Amino acid sequence: QVQLVESGGGLVQAGGSLRLSCASSKSIFSINAMGWYRQAPGKQRELVAIVIISGGSTHYADSVKGRFTISRDNDKNTMYLQMNSLKPEDTAVYYCNAELRERPWDSVVAYWGQGTQVTVSS
Repeated sequence: QVQLVESGGGLVQAGGSLRLSCASSKSIFSINAMGWYRQAPGKQRELVAIVIISGGSTHYADSVKGRFTISRDNDKNTMYLQMNSLKPEDTAVYYCNAELRERPWDSVVAYWGQGTQVTVSS
């Protein structure tokens, strides 16, 4: 089964930067979409950024537009989230998500990473 492994979280001061990574544990036949979500304490999980593989379009939450950038390295089966100009309100657990077909005969399944904590101090 595919596993998504996240890394890159940590503690940073407001205005700083972090880059999150999400790596797949194995090669994948096809991916429909990949994205980053976050969940702050007491709040629902929300979409941060997503890339639709067919067409290559990307979408960002209004709160992160102009500050965060989602990208992929197909050769490494890895997705990234570059986060700049971080704010205390960006503090949350960040999860990567992928809707993918592991093998040609498999159905499309949504996978989640285990989450990585991002804390932005004021």
